[in-house]
Amino acid sequence: MPETSIIMPAWLERGMVDLFPSGQWGDADQQLATRLDEAREQNRPLRVKLGIDPTGRDIHLGHSILFRKLRAFQDAGHTAVLIIGDFTARIGDPTGKSSTRVQLTSEQIEDNAKTYLAQLGQGQSAEKALLDFTTPGRLEVRRNTEWLADLDLPEVIGLLGTATVGQMLAKEDFGNRYGSGVPIALHEFLYPLLQGYDSVAVQADVELGGTDQKFNVAMGRDLQRHFDQRPQFGLLLPILAGLDGVQKMSKSLSNTVGLNEDPLSMYSKLEKVPDALVSSYVVLLTDLDPEALPVNPRERQKAMALAVTASRHGIAAAEAAQNDAAILVSGSQDDAASVPEALLADVNFPAKAFYLLSALGLCASSSEARRQIKGGAVRLDGEKINDPNLEFTDSSMLMGKVLQVGKKTFRRLTR
Repeated sequence: MPETSIIMPAWLERGMVDLFPSGQWGDADQQLATRLDEAREQNRPLRVKLGIDPTGRDIHLGHSILFRKLRAFQDAGHTAVLIIGDFTARIGDPTGKSSTRVQLTSEQIEDNAKTYLAQLGQGQSAEKALLDFTTPGRLEVRRNTEWLADLDLPEVIGLLGTATVGQMLAKEDFGNRYGSGVPIALHEFLYPLLQGYDSVAVQADVELGGTDQKFNVAMGRDLQRHFDQRPQFGLLLPILAGLDGVQKMSKSLSNTVGLNEDPLSMYSKLEKVPDALVSSYVVLLTDLDPEALPVNPRERQKAMALAVTASRHGIAAAEAAQNDAAILVSGSQDDAASVPEALLADVNFPAKAFYLLSALGLCASSSEARRQIKGGAVRLDGEKINDPNLEFTDSSMLMGKVLQVGKKTFRRLTR
């Protein structure tokens, strides 16, 4: 089949940084475009796998890149196979880790899984949800205990026999740890094998992953061949840089935007993203054409922030957030500004300023609150607070006022 007879859909190519294999045109085992064409002719949706290990509770915009691509496959008529790694999470993905991960209990994992699914839109209409949970045939949610918990010792030994120690040490994270003398527990070698076996269990045609997951995705291809299945394609997307513009978006680095953050907080954070990241945020987090953005850097930031916020909360809420952010930044305390509320009911008065920030959850600790205040990052109704020990005798001194931390966090204080 000539190369020009099949064109990769734009929705598929958007944001993609790696697709493998990418061999002979016309071969449905070597070219994803050909397999898509084949599936269309056979009226058979592709099975598109994305595995998530619920080792935490919050999904941020960095995670959402993969879910957005999974949703694009759903909207094109294919079946998303979302694997909740409730078994593999007990091991923990060693990718990007310099030491053995702490193992979670099954109760912790299941609790995290429920919060993940809620954030992805379970129970919501397809129009509002990140994934389509409602259209028949578009989504399978599977837990890998379904097939991994029943593997007996001979089967585990058989899996171990499909890979070598050399292959495992070729994985950068393992190689670095081994070379520096950092211990590698034997059960960590099982992770990529078990994750790869997931592809066998669900008969995946495509697996989505970040660029740091290529080893694991390729392991799935190897195991599918071992079990006489048609190997999947690996489609890799970039790791989203965080708000600092340097390191990957990570809650531990405090550079994230949570998927469920209120519109004002989301918009206020996003409109401060470094200029160099605006185009990548547009490509990876919206359906906008980056070329259609304003040329002026400040206007580009605002257009991106509006689009991303609208994708999560709707255009009306996003526009209201944009307006409220402008009001607050200008120093106006217009009561119409729909600033998220922070409740004073649980604050013990009299309260010092540093304690107030910590008690309201605006700073992770009292020491961080002191640093923010001393750094000039805290304002109350537009007036800078300079003294961490400034004392408020009762809640009436704060009721209805807007507390600001940095350029991105605003809360209206109420009971």
